[in-house]
Amino acid sequence: MERPIPSDIEIALKAKKKPIMEIAENLGIKGDDLELFGKYKAKVSLDLMKRLEKTPDGKLILVTAITPTPAGEGKTTNSIGLTDALNRLGKKAVVALREPSLGPNFGIKGGAAGGGYSQVVPMEDINLHFTGDIHAVTYAHNLLAAMIDNHIHQGNELNIDPRKIVFRRVLDLNDRALRFVVCGLGGPKNGVPRETGFDISVASEIMAILCLSLNLEDLKERMGRIVVGYTYDDKPVTAAQLEAHGAMAVLMKDAIKPNLVQTLENNPAFIHGGPFANIAHGCNSIIATKMALKLADYVVTEAGFGADLGAEKFFNLKCRYGGLRPSGVVVVASVRALKFHGGISRECLGEENLSVLKKGFENLKKHVENIQKFGLSAVVAINHFPEDSERELDCLLDMCSQIGVPAAVSEVWEKGSKGGLELAEKLLDILENKGEDFRLLYDLELPIKEKIEIIAKEIYGADGVDYSPTALNQIEKFEHMGYGKLPICMAKTQYSLSDDPAKIGRPRGFTINVREVRLSAGAGFIVPVTGDIMTMPGLPKKPAACKMDIDADGTIRGLF
Repeated sequence: MERPIPSDIEIALKAKKKPIMEIAENLGIKGDDLELFGKYKAKVSLDLMKRLEKTPDGKLILVTAITPTPAGEGKTTNSIGLTDALNRLGKKAVVALREPSLGPNFGIKGGAAGGGYSQVVPMEDINLHFTGDIHAVTYAHNLLAAMIDNHIHQGNELNIDPRKIVFRRVLDLNDRALRFVVCGLGGPKNGVPRETGFDISVASEIMAILCLSLNLEDLKERMGRIVVGYTYDDKPVTAAQLEAHGAMAVLMKDAIKPNLVQTLENNPAFIHGGPFANIAHGCNSIIATKMALKLADYVVTEAGFGADLGAEKFFNLKCRYGGLRPSGVVVVASVRALKFHGGISRECLGEENLSVLKKGFENLKKHVENIQKFGLSAVVAINHFPEDSERELDCLLDMCSQIGVPAAVSEVWEKGSKGGLELAEKLLDILENKGEDFRLLYDLELPIKEKIEIIAKEIYGADGVDYSPTALNQIEKFEHMGYGKLPICMAKTQYSLSDDPAKIGRPRGFTINVREVRLSAGAGFIVPVTGDIMTMPGLPKKPAACKMDIDADGTIRGLF
């Protein structure tokens, strides 16, 4: 009789964690640079970066994936497992990841601390309140929102048009009832009535700013540049004009410091920041990544969703603003997910089907091509599932070989670092034997439309871009306001290379439809919105929260 596979939380609770002081010491961080959050979590002082300024950087490795499917890819799990495998091979490696959002944890998506025997711990803390960073983002954001309404109530010296306020409120939970609300009801003493709404906290521009800032001063200046709305004569109004950015920075003074935890195998992990990948850039903070690069020879990080979203934004936004030069890329795929892209139903994913697998491989091939457009080499991690047949695995390995891309079957979920040794070795071979030729996809001097079209054609494979009249007017307006030289942060469905989530695989002969264009002046990018992008998710019929509980001794149950 087979033993039942333990859940992620069961594995995490049995982990033999080391005190975070010991993890830090092994990494070269002294106790004076740590602010402890209990025994196994700590924030790291930004003063450490000043002392490490002349230390050479390690090599930066990005983990990305094919287009996400319900079948599962395992990007975070493989990022952690790869880091553990590199350490097992005697390399000094650190993983740098995003923080999970509470909303998806209690909804349907689940946590973001890895899975199986490739996790970061304490998993239950990381997936819940952690060190309070997302709460700080929420309060800094809502402070600005409150100051906007108060300014209007107190006489509106800046002449803000209540109908043109673009800065909403946020909450780190999935709550569809708050997507559209009216505030200021109850008479003159309670403010000026107007329509507004809530986004989830990780979709806040403050979160994007946190992850793109280089230091506290940069964070404050960026928050001051946030455009909150427009005057009656259509002039932009910023947070600095409301004199809000100083107080907002006060609320963020601790959140800007990276968080240090560990993997199940007691290797160091930085978990810091968590912007959405389909409305923002979907990467952990520049500060945490740069700190890790000073402390380790190899830093493994990830970007949200597939290479068309997370990786493209990682390169064109995070690397551009952070001055980062990645050395190699891992693209995660699975037999199951590629068969889904080949057109087979979820119910049949466990059945061997080589022809469908070959059809779905086109999706992986496109993502590999996307990586190569940035001058980088890729390794494919084939995330192993128990029902994968040997013939399917051999077929996928052979197809990768035919396009000249090394690939390895990854079993880190089941075996931890031991299941990622072949992947680590193939990655090291690339890092040591292929020269770096990293390049960005477009020049900032190009017009907004041209930058959008380069992404759509080169990365998505679109024939072109169609713009609504609203989008065209917004582009003209932003260029006239002086924001035309900002980089682009596309808001697009994660489920397809196109803007139609139903077009799986590698769609061809399509156009990208831009319905509106938003300005994130503080974060420093233009957001073309395609399709129906949701910034406040809702809960499913049976939320994950229904399965969660806590024992009398404080042991959490049902958390993944």
